[in-house]
Amino acid sequence: MKKRNCFIGQSGGPTVAINASLAGIITKCHETNEYDHIYGMINGIKGLLEDNYFDLVDMFKTQHDIDLLMQSPAMYLGSCRYKLPDYQSDPQTYMTLFSIFDKLNITDFFYIGGNDSMDTVAKLSHYAKIMKSDIHFIGIPKTIDNDLKGTDHTPGFGSAAKYVATSMLEIAYDSSIYKLNSITIVEIMGRNAGWLTAASALARSAHSDAPDLIYLPEVPFIRENFYRDIEEVFKTKKNIIVAVSEGIKDEDGEYIDSKSKYAKRDVFGNILHSGTGKALETMAYERFKCKVRSVELNVLQRSAGHLASKVDLDEAYMIGQYAVETAMKGDSAKMIIVKRISDDPYQIECLTMDVNAIANQERCVPIDWINEKHNYINDKLYDYLYPLIQGEVDITYKNGIPNYISIQHLK
Repeated sequence: MKKRNCFIGQSGGPTVAINASLAGIITKCHETNEYDHIYGMINGIKGLLEDNYFDLVDMFKTQHDIDLLMQSPAMYLGSCRYKLPDYQSDPQTYMTLFSIFDKLNITDFFYIGGNDSMDTVAKLSHYAKIMKSDIHFIGIPKTIDNDLKGTDHTPGFGSAAKYVATSMLEIAYDSSIYKLNSITIVEIMGRNAGWLTAASALARSAHSDAPDLIYLPEVPFIRENFYRDIEEVFKTKKNIIVAVSEGIKDEDGEYIDSKSKYAKRDVFGNILHSGTGKALETMAYERFKCKVRSVELNVLQRSAGHLASKVDLDEAYMIGQYAVETAMKGDSAKMIIVKRISDDPYQIECLTMDVNAIANQERCVPIDWINEKHNYINDKLYDYLYPLIQGEVDITYKNGIPNYISIQHLK
């Protein structure tokens, strides 16, 4: 007799792979034949507080349904940017949530997201322990920033890295057609962690050596060094391409774009960067008086399903399945992590880690994975990145564009 019921939520920013984790959870729940209901929160924990959810149990029964979900980017269940308060300061919020859990006889709670989402998992599991609740709270990692502690890498990062590298290669081809000096600044997401910007180095091929320079937020950005770096590259080529993280800072720790008139903060107090590429564009033009332009990838790197990494989607699916296995073993307050066993051949395994050791932490690029001049990456980082973008996904097309799953229920 079936006896389990679960909630699944998605939170934070979208990725290409987050729906693959959702597909993994749904598939495993069906395979166990122990789940009566698989509830999906609409717009994460905030939607659940508004009693907004629906049952997924009859919606994804065929392999075609699962395949379509897996190849669709962003979040089928929608998302939220909601900071769950501490239960001491707002007990009513927790009472509301746990009354819903009790009403639906919830046994397992799966939350897919990044740092702030793991904070939600940690707080709910802590409250459950106080209330002597048997609900299992499990975090499933997700973020294109790749900045979660404890895990080798996060689902969503590999596909975003593949998009960044591909875009860099295409920009290099675009800029090479004219015989005149030019500088192209490519701004890539990364507030304090430069993993995505580092992935631009994967664009290098036998036909292109772009990007020529890479600047990450883990090391200070020094303007005079920037000028010298460009002067050095100009000695051997006319078209220079620079990859830069949106969150680079100067020697005083000030964000390069902090004085922008567009600077603002999100609900968590994080700076919403706007203008790092433009700031460098202005610097370069004032110094070199040549053709200079900046390109901001922005949200484009988050949901480019047509450039998904097969490794990324396969791992995200596997992690979702492992999350269900973890809950059924009786574990709680855990996040599923990836441990790398080997680079060549590339091998990983899934494990668990106490979510309290992960929530609100940040994992940055190791300094010894950046070159001595702080203007590129070294082989250690390249070897780490390379396996994560491998493999292509066969997506279906309709009317000439990718055929993604309907999200009408979010409107």
